[in-house]
Amino acid sequence: MKFVFNAAAAAVLAISLAASYGQTGQSKPPVKKHVAVKKVKTPPSPTVVEQIQALRHELQGQKSEIDALKTGMAAKDAQLKEAEMAAASAQTAASRAEAAVAAETQAGGENAAAVTTLQSAVSSLKVGQTTLAATVTDETAKIKKAIDSPSVLHYKGVTLTPYGFFNGEAVYRTHATGGEMPTAFSSIPYEHADSYALSETYLSGRQSRIGLLVEGRPRWGTLRAIVEGDFLGVGTTSNDTQSNSYLFRQRVALAEVETNSHWTFSAGQGWTLAVENKKGITTAPTNIALPVQIDPNYVTGLVWSRGGGFRLTKIFSKASFAVSAENPQILYTASLAGNTPYAVLGSAGAGGGLFNAAVSSCSPTTSIVNYTNELDSAGNNVAVAVTKTVNSCANLANISFNEAPDMIIKAAFDPSFGHFEVFGIARLAHETVYPGETTNSNLYGGIVDIKTGLPVAPALSSANSYANKVTLGGMGASLRIPLAANKFTFGAKGLYGPGVGRYGDSTLSDVTANASGGLSPIHNASGLLTAEANPTPRLLLYLYYGGDYAGRTDYGSSATTSLAAPTAAQSLSGVWGAHWATPKPAAVGYGSRLLSNSTCLVTANPGYNGSSTGFYSGAGCGAQIRDIQEITGGYWYDLYKGDRGRLRQGLQYGYAVREGWSGAEGIGAKGIENMVFTSFRYFLP
Repeated sequence: MKFVFNAAAAAVLAISLAASYGQTGQSKPPVKKHVAVKKVKTPPSPTVVEQIQALRHELQGQKSEIDALKTGMAAKDAQLKEAEMAAASAQTAASRAEAAVAAETQAGGENAAAVTTLQSAVSSLKVGQTTLAATVTDETAKIKKAIDSPSVLHYKGVTLTPYGFFNGEAVYRTHATGGEMPTAFSSIPYEHADSYALSETYLSGRQSRIGLLVEGRPRWGTLRAIVEGDFLGVGTTSNDTQSNSYLFRQRVALAEVETNSHWTFSAGQGWTLAVENKKGITTAPTNIALPVQIDPNYVTGLVWSRGGGFRLTKIFSKASFAVSAENPQILYTASLAGNTPYAVLGSAGAGGGLFNAAVSSCSPTTSIVNYTNELDSAGNNVAVAVTKTVNSCANLANISFNEAPDMIIKAAFDPSFGHFEVFGIARLAHETVYPGETTNSNLYGGIVDIKTGLPVAPALSSANSYANKVTLGGMGASLRIPLAANKFTFGAKGLYGPGVGRYGDSTLSDVTANASGGLSPIHNASGLLTAEANPTPRLLLYLYYGGDYAGRTDYGSSATTSLAAPTAAQSLSGVWGAHWATPKPAAVGYGSRLLSNSTCLVTANPGYNGSSTGFYSGAGCGAQIRDIQEITGGYWYDLYKGDRGRLRQGLQYGYAVREGWSGAEGIGAKGIENMVFTSFRYFLP
């Protein structure tokens, strides 16, 4: 705009100046017209003076015109200056106008922005008012809900969260075990046992469970306590004769501290570190990856225990690590036949030490060590047996004397596609062996054959006793993988090693004895496959297959002997002493090939088995357990699930097989169990 204005002003000036110059350049004297006049007498020629005077007048006229032209030029210069000044003023005005327009434009933008900001503020205020109203409504609802139905209870500076369920359940088994709701897998009767021909049915509410989680939160972390129990405890005289007299038992009772950096220290009774978690590593009962079936004794192949211990855990975002020291217990089974060493590795509980003294007891063994030549009242020679009694604890599956706690380490990993664990167990077992107090030493240790006058065997003495120690332990791993948008979960777990039978669900033996009474580890294995599905939010389906195994540990000997009574001729001669029959083979260890299982196939002539309350075939089938396997499945259906709790109904079928090691006759033993469980449970909200 400024350029156009300046150009226009310059053009006007140029046109005016050109017009002025044109007018000045064309000024000529007017043309004199020729008028006819009368001829007159020619005047006389002007004089020189007159001519000079005329020329002077003409010069003066031209000077006047020049002066007028100068005056016009000055006027035009003044006009040009005025035009330039006007152009400069116009330019200044245009600049001011432009600045004013820009200022107005900016002001308009600022006003528009201010209007927009104001509108946004108004909208935000409206949203804020709406949000505030919704927040007030939500908070009011929360406060009302917290008052009417609180999720936790507040006591001073801690929160209390009760949990648990109450139920009614029933089980039917095709072969009697005497185990009530929990299946005693190691007591499934072998075929041909009298109890194998009998079924059993039990109805119970003893699996009902109650628990309490207590948490306090100082600024540096969390203090936590968990207590949980059920009614599956058994007293010495508990029975169902008329009124249930079973006991409330402690399942979990532990104290825990967790820092904000996720270091956790736990102490008390809880689940072993070897049991599988659903995520990370924690002691929370809700995070233990247990089978969900009804049977309180779970399923064979599951690795678990509950007991006292101390644990240190460090949790990261995708990995967790822990180490624990846990209360040990050694499970011992041995065949010792005619060479029964006297060893001490445990005992029945001592009442003063708050253990149940009726757990088990050591049985006395009486042996004939010699015959003496005596005369009766009639003067006849009589052979009188000389005996010796030794209290031999042949099966010490009670309170073991433990040298050190079981040590367990575990690492868990939680990538996006599942949960994985690897762990190791280290254990110790020790005993005191008295080699001078074996059955055979009683028979011929230090005894002289009167007939020959020669010692039968070197003298042995309990002074030769010694301490025996063995190291036990194993390695295990597990995985849990969710599939189909978490509607299906596949899992697997395994444990293998010498002396880890205690951690298998069937609790098979950890150790046995060799011929000298020393401890010998039994190689154990446990494995479990799991499949769980949630086809609908209310329906849970499950299927499990697992087993526990105890390896053959055979120290069978063919050199055992037994004392023979004096013959009639020796009795009449009056000279006799210690005499032994021909050596015969005898079973030593666990699952010995020399162990006689002949009665496992006999259904007649039942004989009482002192380790059980039932009668078994023959004198009792002694086949020691090789493995126990089970496949089981079922469903849970939520009849109701809401803020008032959960009502659930379930059904389970189980098929279990117990197999024993074959013995001297190539005969093994086998027992099959079919089980049906049902449950109706109400869970606390």
